[in-house]
Amino acid sequence: QVQLVESGGGLVQAGGSLRLSCAASGGTFSRLTIAWFRLTPGKERTFVAAIRSTRTTHYADSVKGRFTISRDNAKNTVYLQMNSLIPDDTAVYYCAGAAGIILSSIPGHVHYDYWGQGTQVTVSS
Repeated sequence: QVQLVESGGGLVQAGGSLRLSCAASGGTFSRLTIAWFRLTPGKERTFVAAIRSTRTTHYADSVKGRFTISRDNAKNTVYLQMNSLIPDDTAVYYCAGAAGIILSSIPGHVHYDYWGQGTQVTVSS
């Protein structure tokens, strides 16, 4: 069983940066696709970014060019570097893990087996 723990959230002004971390334990981390989703009140979890075991990355259009996802398999950790933050980025950010996920399923939160507890990101205007 894989456990995921997010950290790095906080309050930042618009235009600022934050780096989120997703630390994993248990299981074979290097084989997992790890994704970030975010949740705002009244909405479903929306896809932000994902990185596969091959290190191929995928991004939602809303964050392309501003966010960068990366992984350090030696540390069992995935990072989400968020730059040029805007108020619409305010949400609870969750990392999620899946093994053997196909390309078309990457943006779908229902396809992930493991979830962290979430970390709040608040961007003030």
